[in-house]
Formats: sequence, C-alpha cells, structure tokens
Amino acid sequence: MTDHAFENTYNLSNDQLLQLDEAEELMVKGALGKAETMLLEMLKAEPHCIPVLSNLGHLYGRHLSEFETAITYYNKVLELEPDNAWARDARRRYLRYVE
Repeated sequence: MTDHAFENTYNLSNDQLLQLDEAEELMVKGALGKAETMLLEMLKAEPHCIPVLSNLGHLYGRHLSEFETAITYYNKVLELEPDNAWARDARRRYLRYVE
C-alpha cells in the first residue's frame, strides 16, 4: 500500500489517490496545465469527489489567481460537506479579492 500525506477519509481508490498525488506534485513543480487537465478529468469521472474539488479550488486560487473559479469549486465542496472548515476558510480568503 502506498503512503499518502492524508488519511483516505473519502474512500478513494488507489488509482484516485495516485492521481491526486501526481496532480499535487505537478502543482508544486509548476506544471499547472497538466495538473488542471488531470484534475478536470478526475472530476468528470467523479463529479462529487471532495479532494478533487478542493485541489481545483487550490489550483485556481493560489496558483492561477482565478479567484472566482476557485470560489466556485469551494462552494461545491461546501454544498457536499457544509462543515468543511478548510474549504470555508479558503473560500473566505478568495472572496476578499472579488468583493
């Protein structure tokens, strides 16, 4: 079994975990287009995957400065998981830039 930086709270498949790890590594390396493509493909396959939605929010907010898009993804996380404090805090951070 592969060691992941987070607990598999969402019961993701090993393939999904590996893809998330790869997408996060791509972001760190600055390969933002590849990371975006990978995450969007993952989202097509599983539209309610909170880790993918969160990573897209992070990608658009932190790396691409597309704050409205980031907020949209964090809103989707919060629709699925209203108590997600991390998504709520991140959304609040980016709302400051668009209000």
